[in-house]
Amino acid sequence: MLAASRRWRAQGLSVGLVPTMGALHAGHLSLIEHARRENKIAVVSIFVNPIQFGPGEDYGRYPRDPARDNELIGGAGVDAVYRPSVEVMYPAGSSTRVHVSGVGDPLEGSARPGHFEGVATVVAKLLNAVEPDRAYFGQKDAQQAAVVTRLAGDLDFPVEIRVCPTVREADGLALSSRNAYLSPEERVAAVSLSSALRLATAAYAAGERRPEPLRKVLCGRLEAEPLARVEYAEVVDPETFRPPGALAVLAVRIGSTRLIDNHDLSREFPG
Repeated sequence: MLAASRRWRAQGLSVGLVPTMGALHAGHLSLIEHARRENKIAVVSIFVNPIQFGPGEDYGRYPRDPARDNELIGGAGVDAVYRPSVEVMYPAGSSTRVHVSGVGDPLEGSARPGHFEGVATVVAKLLNAVEPDRAYFGQKDAQQAAVVTRLAGDLDFPVEIRVCPTVREADGLALSSRNAYLSPEERVAAVSLSSALRLATAAYAAGERRPEPLRKVLCGRLEAEPLARVEYAEVVDPETFRPPGALAVLAVRIGSTRLIDNHDLSREFPG
C-alpha cells in the first residue's frame, strides 16, 4: 500500500484516504465521493479494529459483509482498497498505544474506556501505511473526528483531516453500520435521536443558550421513547467536548444497540 501511494505521489497525484471498518453504506459512499472529488486517487481502508472495542462490546458480531463492500466499492470509483489483517496491524509483541488527552477524555472517552486509544492508534498506523494528502471522517462520529484532528496536528502528520456532513435517512436517522442490529420496532424508536436534536435546535433558534435547559429538551424527547435508554445527552464545545457550547451530542441504547448522533444547534437541522 505504501509503495503504491508513494508512486502516485511521485507522479504528482494527490491521495485521499477513507478509513472504514467495512459494512459500507451511503455515509461511507459520501466520504468516498468527497475523496474522489478532492484528490486524483481515492483509497479505502477496511479493518475492524479490535483494540477500539472494550470487553463485552460487539467486536465479534460487528457487521461484516465483504461481498457487499466489494459491490459498493466497485461502483464508487475507488483506486485501491487496503485490507490489513489483525496480524499485520498488531504483530506479536506490539504494545504501543496512542492516547489523545483532553478532547478524548469526556463522553465517549469516559463511557468507553480505551476506545479512543484504539481509534488513535489505528488511525496513526493507517496514515503511516497510506501517507494520504487528505483523510475523510464523518461528522456523525464528531468526537472521534476531533480526536483524529488533534492527533494529526500534535504528531505533525502531513495530512489534512476532512470532516464531512452526517448522512441521514429520510426520517432523520443517522446512517450507521450498527443500524443493522435494529429490529423493525427498534428502527422506529431510533428516530427519537434525530427528533431530540431537532427539538433542541428549535429551542436554540428561539434563543435558549443555557446547557441545562437544552439538555432537558434532549432528554425529554428521548425518555419519552420506551425503548430508549440515555447514556449521555449533552451540549458541549466542539473542540473540548465539555459544556458550554452549541454541539448537542447523544449516546442512546435502543434495545441492546448503542447509537450516537450529534448536531450543531446553531445550524438548521437537515430535512
